[in-house]
Amino acid sequence: MTPTVGLFTPLTVRGLTFRNRVWVAPMCQYSIEKSDGVPRDWHLVHLGALATGGAGLVIAEASGISPEGRISPADTGIWNDEQAAAWQRIVTFIHSQGAHAGIQLAHAGRKASTWPAWGHDVHGTVPAAEGGWPTVSASAIPFPGYEAPIALDLAGIEKVVADFAAAAVRAVAAGFDLVEIHAAHGYLLHQFLSPLSNRRDDAYGGSLSNRARLLLEVIGAIRDAVGARVPIFVRFSATDYAPGGWNEHDTVEVVRWAAERGADFFDISSGGNVTGVTIPLGPGYQVPLAEFVKTRTELPVSAVGLITTPAQADAIVASGQADAVLLGRELLRDPHFPLRAAHELGVSLGYWPSQYLRAQWRDERPGARRRNTTA
Repeated sequence: MTPTVGLFTPLTVRGLTFRNRVWVAPMCQYSIEKSDGVPRDWHLVHLGALATGGAGLVIAEASGISPEGRISPADTGIWNDEQAAAWQRIVTFIHSQGAHAGIQLAHAGRKASTWPAWGHDVHGTVPAAEGGWPTVSASAIPFPGYEAPIALDLAGIEKVVADFAAAAVRAVAAGFDLVEIHAAHGYLLHQFLSPLSNRRDDAYGGSLSNRARLLLEVIGAIRDAVGARVPIFVRFSATDYAPGGWNEHDTVEVVRWAAERGADFFDISSGGNVTGVTIPLGPGYQVPLAEFVKTRTELPVSAVGLITTPAQADAIVASGQADAVLLGRELLRDPHFPLRAAHELGVSLGYWPSQYLRAQWRDERPGARRRNTTA
């Protein structure tokens, strides 16, 4: 039995139909040992397992559009052809499992050149002598605990736009079905959006429309570069959780402008641009932000953040709070969450991997008919 609306209802975005609405959020792996940005076996196995687990969309981690755009030296990249060729192998496997593949295009701005999240006992900015590099931002305001960035000049801004567009072209050539622009979590585009990190007095600072200018130019450049077929997603932090900062009302306005420039779908998260704030953590704590944006723009959104059970995920979609859910940590714990969710929700799927059919859950009630799972 298949519900009319819910996790396992197909969804189409710009002609691309996803088999369900359980999607893999981009999750940094910090697993590049040679600092060259080239994904290797870890990324194939990690992302491939999530595709075999039944997800409708697998979004690869935040990948630098340029060397200086990486969060850390251990990040993946999409700024050269060697990286694109390595991604192609991974995308081909994801497709072989029936899932679509996306990649998050990222520039970390003032939060770049940092030590990876694991494997080191130090934090903050990586010194140049140990492989670090100078960082840039909207203004020369450091993120707490990091070195101060250089405020981008107009030539630097033009390079950022061009780098995003070139990365999108490489991603599509590598077979990715869509690209997601990272404008959240305190990274470069979020730094321009928020008045707490953007103190510019030129055309890229001050008013909301000026602070959104860089993001809108990036969206327009990518749309021009990849054509009309490829969906463009944008990840937003809907709020800084800080007085005088970026908030959900700003997000609504910029989402509308982003759609006018060619963006199709909006991934709503929160926070990351400032420290010392209180974030109301709890099950589905960011879902109301996604719903806020969806109801006021009537544009498709996904929800993310402490979504951990099939019933919870299904209720978010079935109630109309969001059009899809993006899972992170829960999929790390259980890469086959979508298959388990279908079982728990009473949905019969036609895309179990043949190699795993013997592991399908069976109805153990007396007299229940069991599937033949001999393999």
